[in-house]
Amino acid sequence: MKSDNELLIKLQAIQDRFEEVGRMITDPDVIADMKRYVKLNKEYKDLEEVSKAYKEYKHVVENIDSSRAILAEETDEEFKELAKEELQELENRKETLEEDIKIMLIPKDPEDDKNAIVELRAGTGGDEACIFVDDMFRMYTMYFKERGFSFEIINSTPGSVKGYKEIVMEVSGEGVYGTLKFESGVHRVQRVPETESQGRVHTSAITVAVLPEAEEVDFELNMSDVKKDTFRASGAGGQHVNKTESAVRLTHIPTNTVVECQDGRSQHKNYEKALQVLRSRLYQAELERVNQERSAHRKSLVSSGDRSAKIRTYNYPQGRITDHRINKTMYNLNNFMNGDIQEMIDALKVAENAEKMQAGETL
Repeated sequence: MKSDNELLIKLQAIQDRFEEVGRMITDPDVIADMKRYVKLNKEYKDLEEVSKAYKEYKHVVENIDSSRAILAEETDEEFKELAKEELQELENRKETLEEDIKIMLIPKDPEDDKNAIVELRAGTGGDEACIFVDDMFRMYTMYFKERGFSFEIINSTPGSVKGYKEIVMEVSGEGVYGTLKFESGVHRVQRVPETESQGRVHTSAITVAVLPEAEEVDFELNMSDVKKDTFRASGAGGQHVNKTESAVRLTHIPTNTVVECQDGRSQHKNYEKALQVLRSRLYQAELERVNQERSAHRKSLVSSGDRSAKIRTYNYPQGRITDHRINKTMYNLNNFMNGDIQEMIDALKVAENAEKMQAGETL
């Protein structure tokens, strides 16, 4: 860590910016410019934690200086002993704060606070892959409940025997994208399928895509580039299914990106949801392009954004889960599939922070 003085200077500069942004978000001209106001509000929230840590750190450093001065001048042994104890406590607190501040000074992904669109799709493995999509959907929704996240299914396509070929959902809550972004990639399962009579272990795979939900202030979609088709919904859903053309298909002509939504009862609601997913997919593609340009020199092992990469294996006979990006293996598969996935997510966050620190990325 830098010397106390260097760190205090750096933190004071951040504190000055925090106070400046605080004044700006009360300015009527800024409030009138929604795009700028949203951006500054987010910056204010991001800097608030550093501001609190700075005030405490400054207070601790000042108290350490006072304790040292007392030790240098005091002659009363009992009083000196008390000052020594206090100094040790302060030094310990200073060390803890420095470690916390190191993490705080790593630039946050600006998308981390957003809601997310989560897409689960069956890959290799036929019916078994569709069943695993259903298992993973259950795992994630149990985790969402534990975290206080809410979700809504936007589109789903049932498998031919059981499970789903595809499920797309919108997940809302605090820091959803920052929590779920590490789940993007290929998830492989090794187990005896329900559809297998011989009892042999098969390997199947599904893909998970986690997209930051794009708002209108984030991404401007030219509606003249979007073709809208309506069709009759299929699958489960009650009496309205197949009677009205409530399902919506949107095609972004320049990129040939296609989004379907048929889980809502009204065409209007399905259109709004499909538009949301389309905007998020195009926004994600643009983000990936920009990030590749920025980090061409450093290939992140944790969140490379390569959705074709095999990231995790779920081995049922051995009851283990292995994340191949950080070589972490856990032997609590039953609990994991019941939504107990926080330990793995935390380990991935720590690995990403370590990468950023090694690369010298700080505010």
